[in-house]
Amino acid sequence: MAFYHRRVGADVGAARDSTLTLQLMPLTVSLPPRAQLASLPSNPQSLTHVTTVLTPAERVRVDAAGEGLYRSLHRDSVDDVMRDVREARAAAVVLSVSYCERMSSEPVATMVREFPRVPTLALLSELGPRTPQTLLALGTSGVRRLIDVRDASGWRLLRSALTDECGNSVQRLALGRLAQDLEGASPDCWRFFQALFLSPASVCTVRRLARNLGILPSTLMSRFFRAGLPAPKRFLAMARLVRAAHLFENRGFSVANIANHLEYSSPQSFGRHVRTILHMTAVEFRDRHDGARMFDRFREELVLPHATALRRLSPLSYPSNSKGPRVLDS
Repeated sequence: MAFYHRRVGADVGAARDSTLTLQLMPLTVSLPPRAQLASLPSNPQSLTHVTTVLTPAERVRVDAAGEGLYRSLHRDSVDDVMRDVREARAAAVVLSVSYCERMSSEPVATMVREFPRVPTLALLSELGPRTPQTLLALGTSGVRRLIDVRDASGWRLLRSALTDECGNSVQRLALGRLAQDLEGASPDCWRFFQALFLSPASVCTVRRLARNLGILPSTLMSRFFRAGLPAPKRFLAMARLVRAAHLFENRGFSVANIANHLEYSSPQSFGRHVRTILHMTAVEFRDRHDGARMFDRFREELVLPHATALRRLSPLSYPSNSKGPRVLDS
């Protein structure tokens, strides 16, 4: 995975001779070919939300760069941005360097410290007298990604950056590892696993999962049963806990925040789900598991013991003379 570096010359005022090297985020993601098969259709209503603190001119350009990828929630302060993140309204943060020049870096440091897994990008659209000091302060605060948009290519980099970050690292990890575990699996088997990890949080029942996949719930369950595999409900429940464990890596999230983000009916419902699946409390789950560890458990219980059967599985295919499924509304 390639990392890009840009040297930002402090060519203004007395800081003309100083230079700051900043590391930018990975701008491309290469999953094994199998993991890219049969991508789920994009739903305009489920675009990722990105919360921002930007200048008026930057807001217009950021909106344009995100068309079809994300929706911007423009705020006037870092406190408002933290509220968006805490209430699960946004998956990434974009901060204007120009704005940060006029404020203390402490709120930014607090946000990054409490939500280390929520990506925060700094946007540089112009150089000012305090730009070098501001960039150093942002780096000290924990911001590690800078996007320089002073030329047109920078906006493409911003879009690529948010494409990578909003894709969710634990989901990319999951698909990458599964591509190796299930090499040779059918395309519609891959669609099933992509739906587990890439569908919006509202896909929280087998009925909704099946509707997204274009198949009757009873047919989906029957095919897993005949193949001697765990039920689709089990796969979905464990995949949701992988997401929950990844979110709990942000210390600013409470059990109630996670339950709301993943659309459980209540924190108590989330707690019952954890106890039923893992035989521990939600607080114990938060302390014992991160996203990677929970995904390892997903593989060890549901994938590796059944790899041969999963490679043979075609859970979504219909005979050529079939009229296809009759999918019911939820």
